Amino acid sequence: MSEKHATLTIEGNNYRLPIITGTAGDKAIDIRELRSTTGYITLDSGYMNTGSCSSDITFLDGEKGILNYRGYEIDVLAENCSFVEVSYLLLMGELPTQTQLNDFRALLSRFALIHEDMIHFFDHFPPNASPMAILSTMVNTLHNFYPEMTGDSGEDLPEIAARLLSKIRTIAAFSYKKSIGHPLVYPRYDLSYCGNFLNMMFDKPVKPYVVHPQVVATLNKLLILHADHEQNCSTSTVRLVGSAGVNLYTSISAGISALWGPLHGGANQAVIEMLEAIHQDNNDFEKYIKKAKDPNNPFRLSGFGHRVYKTFDPRATIIKRACKQTLKALNVDDPLLEIAMQLEEITRSDEYFVGRNLYPNVDFYSGIIYRAMGIPTDMFTVMFAMGRLPGWISHWMEMMGDTKDRRIGRPRQIYRGHKKRDFVPLHERG
Repeated sequence: MSEKHATLTIEGNNYRLPIITGTAGDKAIDIRELRSTTGYITLDSGYMNTGSCSSDITFLDGEKGILNYRGYEIDVLAENCSFVEVSYLLLMGELPTQTQLNDFRALLSRFALIHEDMIHFFDHFPPNASPMAILSTMVNTLHNFYPEMTGDSGEDLPEIAARLLSKIRTIAAFSYKKSIGHPLVYPRYDLSYCGNFLNMMFDKPVKPYVVHPQVVATLNKLLILHADHEQNCSTSTVRLVGSAGVNLYTSISAGISALWGPLHGGANQAVIEMLEAIHQDNNDFEKYIKKAKDPNNPFRLSGFGHRVYKTFDPRATIIKRACKQTLKALNVDDPLLEIAMQLEEITRSDEYFVGRNLYPNVDFYSGIIYRAMGIPTDMFTVMFAMGRLPGWISHWMEMMGDTKDRRIGRPRQIYRGHKKRDFVPLHERG
């Protein structure tokens, strides 16, 4: 079969560019030789039409609302797997056998502690320091305490991944405990990945924490739904930083910083703040709908619409269902849930939002669940980072293993400044 090409005509000259087709039918025009053959580059602000790599990890179809990890549909994984199973799938390419899962869990338990000297670092952050700033700094610091974790050998992958996956939850829980002045709670060998994190967050000497099975199940779902999302801002950052040959921990630290942005991982915190504002404003939905429609008003409904999904976010349906189940199991009556559901109902019947594909996304209900669990608002993005970690590691390892096509990331630009200026000595300038 002859290879398919696209023809590009520039100044009367025709250039044949190869067409690449992915296993799910997604197509790309290969422009890797464009500049060398034509002298031109492409301009694509935000990289909306630019593929930076080929990947075997996650498939996303925004027009059809499809999200698959390694070929498995997201709803099937969320309903039938633990976060540890899905992490193994993303990292190793296959769902684990029972023996492989047991071995991976044993590694997570073995590596749950962080070096005791690192604990002193928490004391030197300001009391109001952002948990994301702390998380990014501490993950970067892991490189100094565990230099053996920076190798890129495929043989070491389960151990390297388990170390980081296990330690990030300990760092996250310790940062929370330090922020409220409570004693640290160390990980326990007898608890699951999510159960351990919840216990480290909420156990107290004066009030032991009881790990609720429904909360554990829901947290597993939330982390699974956030585990990977193709070439998003933070994942692209991990790949870009890693392309310079930077170690895994610094690359992940950069991804955490990218996730920190309110347009990325900080969106679920913005949703809660918006719902609280509506609640304090006597549930005046009309006021906020009107503000969102006003082109001269910077206000936007948080948690609606998505950069990639043009119909619906497949993760949002799962989270909405989990939200109702969790609040019912915990006997929590949160007025923000009712406000969120009413707001969703209003927007689904409003042509302004429907016509612009502004449907609730993964962030819309997740914050309400975290509130019910007792997780404070400023920790929401940390939870996102914990979930996204296996995806980040998978992409970093995939990039490092791609010896054929791996290149240091170096985007081009179109210069719009002064072409040439005559220098004027300091004493002659007016």
